[in-house]
Amino acid sequence: MSVHAFIFPGQGSQAVGMGRDLAAAFAPAREVFEEVDEVLKQKLSKLMFEGPGETLTLTENTQPALLAVSLAVLRVLEHEGGFRLAERAVLVAGHSLGEYSALAAAGAFSVADAARLLRLRGQAMQKAVPAGEGAMAALIGVEMADVLAICAEAAPVPEGDPALTPGTRQVVEPGNDNGGGQIVISGARAAVERAVEVAKARGVRRAMLLPVSAPFHCALMAPAADAMAEALAATPPAIPVVPVVANVTASRETDPLAIRDLLVRQVTATVRWRECVQAMTAMGVDSFVELGAGKVLSGLVRRIAPEAQTAAAGTPAEIEAVLKLLSA
Repeated sequence: MSVHAFIFPGQGSQAVGMGRDLAAAFAPAREVFEEVDEVLKQKLSKLMFEGPGETLTLTENTQPALLAVSLAVLRVLEHEGGFRLAERAVLVAGHSLGEYSALAAAGAFSVADAARLLRLRGQAMQKAVPAGEGAMAALIGVEMADVLAICAEAAPVPEGDPALTPGTRQVVEPGNDNGGGQIVISGARAAVERAVEVAKARGVRRAMLLPVSAPFHCALMAPAADAMAEALAATPPAIPVVPVVANVTASRETDPLAIRDLLVRQVTATVRWRECVQAMTAMGVDSFVELGAGKVLSGLVRRIAPEAQTAAAGTPAEIEAVLKLLSA
């Protein structure tokens, strides 16, 4: 019998139209979307279903929107399959904002509190660095040691740079270790651009800037971490019914105080997704079920743990297939 972990996607999985078929087919999904709309005092569901895309991709909208789709899928699975998450999953995990979805799925946050926290998180992350001053880039075909060396070479400001004092350093750090040789770096735009050139000069297979609105998961996000510390002090997590594998530690966590601290640290820390998946397989997981928009995490899992089974549920047809898998 398979040992399942439920995993929840992060930013980059959003698309106009996500959740629309779920809402049309299932009352429990509609209830989640309506609850999120009400708590945020915004027709977020209309934005998700109809766009425009440029508004949906604003961080303050994307984060609660992806949460809503993930939790709507979970509600439908539980309603249609007649089970609770704790009966089918031994662990939960999420990529960046997906960690909030995972914790809400496991009962550590209510839907309303998770939506409010992610709206605040998105706003705080966007405000932390003025538009245009930060950047992220994906490096493909690299190991972490290579990326650390590239960042170390790119961080010092070159002699003759008129914008900054020569010899100073700019932030450029690993933001996401996604596995399969894909690592995303984050930091000051000039330093990230230098790192891309350094990577190309070192023969890295692919190095490209990403179309993101802020440099997530690096030291420049410290003001957002402070905002989340205050918010999480006022809205602390409860004990999850299923342990979460945390982005920051890649270890199994159940203590609410530790989870709260890790959610604060997560804002500036590397998302250690590769290690999270490896940790879950080491704990006996052989089946990863992705709940929410897209199939990004399923693809990453296949690269990290090719022997594991993967399934994704984000549409009515996919939900039917996943229900069969979970009942086997």
